[in-house]
Amino acid sequence: MEQCVFYFSFRAIKKEMPDLNIPISYNKSKSMVKNLGLDYEKIDACPNDCMLFRNDHKDDEYCHVCGSSRYIKYTEVDRDEVDSELESSKKGYRVPANNLSHFSLIPRLKRLFMCSKTADTLRWHDEERSKDGKLRHPADGKAWKDFDSLHSEFARDSRNLRLGLASDGFNPFRTMSISHSTWPVISMVYNLPPWMCMKPEYCMLSLLIPGSRSPGNDIDVYLQPLIEELNVLWESEVETYDASRDQTFQMQVALLWTISDFPAYAMLSGWSTKGKLACLCCNYGTNSRFLKHGRKMHYMDHRVFLPMDHPWGSNKRYFNGKTEFRPPPPLLKGTDVLNSL
Repeated sequence: MEQCVFYFSFRAIKKEMPDLNIPISYNKSKSMVKNLGLDYEKIDACPNDCMLFRNDHKDDEYCHVCGSSRYIKYTEVDRDEVDSELESSKKGYRVPANNLSHFSLIPRLKRLFMCSKTADTLRWHDEERSKDGKLRHPADGKAWKDFDSLHSEFARDSRNLRLGLASDGFNPFRTMSISHSTWPVISMVYNLPPWMCMKPEYCMLSLLIPGSRSPGNDIDVYLQPLIEELNVLWESEVETYDASRDQTFQMQVALLWTISDFPAYAMLSGWSTKGKLACLCCNYGTNSRFLKHGRKMHYMDHRVFLPMDHPWGSNKRYFNGKTEFRPPPPLLKGTDVLNSL
């Protein structure tokens, strides 16, 4: 995708300025993009979303979970319609049944620091941000501050990056008559100031998951390459050159949050957002009731999130005819989530 964009841009520029020394062929532009660290990797996947054919299973031809073939098996052409001699000479093509495009995150993050102006703005959240207590940037929020208090070593170097991750599915053919669902996974750097962090040039495509249907809860299979990179960036750190200070440092990266709609949130978190326990905050404490005649779930008792002395707690008339003085349900801790997984 990125190679094609570069290629057609180069062609247009070369047409207007023929003396400019830029690549004019697709292969040369592809080689240039690869040298910049903006290449991507195609990874074959099981057609049933069971596994990726990588690492120890790179050379496998069948899924070790469901036994499906890695490649599409074409049916033989009817011999009554095709001459037997032509049929015998027909070659078979090994086309993957499913695949994943992985755009490596590490070289793209390192390249941000190779421009001195961009490297300066990556420290804006600490050196230039107004700290008057008003909420203008995620760095002013509670999640950012709580993370810094828990990981003081990480927060000590303002060049360490905080990321957000967004994903959603769409039909690239713009018609509902074709069954297809493409899921891009995009990473955003929130160290940048508000007028830059959501610009398209700073939203990095990390994964592209094509398919005839949505990956559903099996999206974690496709997220494996990205999660491995994030683990390296968090645990091992990566040596990076900072052009603004003309020095190298050990870059560390943390994924602070995800951004998605409710159906995608259910896929990314693994917690169903429909049914009896649909609330991701209440979890097993979700107060739900099935409406017999409406044939749908109804969620009530939201007054538990109000302060204990709120006047609505004792108001029976406008609610369900009962008072409400219960505390809100406790939030799940990270250790509880890991134990459940």
